[in-house]
Amino acid sequence: MRLSPEQRRVLLDSARACFGASVQVRLFGSRLDDRQRGGDIDLLLETELRDPAQIVAAHSRFLADAYAQLGEQKIDLLIDYPGRTNRAPIFERARSQGQLL
Repeated sequence: MRLSPEQRRVLLDSARACFGASVQVRLFGSRLDDRQRGGDIDLLLETELRDPAQIVAAHSRFLADAYAQLGEQKIDLLIDYPGRTNRAPIFERARSQGQLL
């Protein structure tokens, strides 16, 4: 995993502060491969939030907080929540291949 312990802490703490203590955060994609270089930080956040307005606000707060602490980096988020009716195949890939932070 090509995230430092500090980066993992920041991302997890920010997710919990914005999406709630029960949020699960999984890293997936190229950052899982220690042999690669660069790449986006691809995250799947699984939240208990249900209200779309709350999810959008939490998404914005999360990115602002993460950028403030980690600097500008390319962070891609997938957000899953109870009652979501449309899940692209990438959601299952992120869930099955990703690693919990």
